[in-house]
Amino acid sequence: MQLESFFPYRLAVVAEAFSRQLVEVYGHAHGLTREEWRLLFLIEGAEEINSLELARRTTLDKVQVSRATQRLEDKGLILRSIPATDRRLRLYTITPLGRSTFAQAFRQVEARANAILGAMSVEERAALETGLAALHRAVTGQAKA
Repeated sequence: MQLESFFPYRLAVVAEAFSRQLVEVYGHAHGLTREEWRLLFLIEGAEEINSLELARRTTLDKVQVSRATQRLEDKGLILRSIPATDRRLRLYTITPLGRSTFAQAFRQVEARANAILGAMSVEERAALETGLAALHRAVTGQAKA
């Protein structure tokens, strides 16, 4: 078997190439790492989110979450607090600067993603969406809805 035809390898290569296209936007234009972008995306979408939920909703471990949130806090993009009910947790909220930075970056990231996906036909995009949903169900053990 050739590595180039091995599905897990092909999937990883395509996902990495797509991700690199987006890093050019939020990374170069806005100075965010992949980890910071993922976390800012989640924090922006929540009124408040804790460190366990951030780790659960990303592919990042607790150490990566801790380091990336520290960098986001240092940049003034998020605020961190410690709840009195569980001092092991950290609660995160986005700052006005973080919200503005995210909004600007998101528009550019979405435009880049749409440009890439726009190179595919409507049928190809629909097949990709269907295939991704099926693959997600298969790897998570969820039954088809």
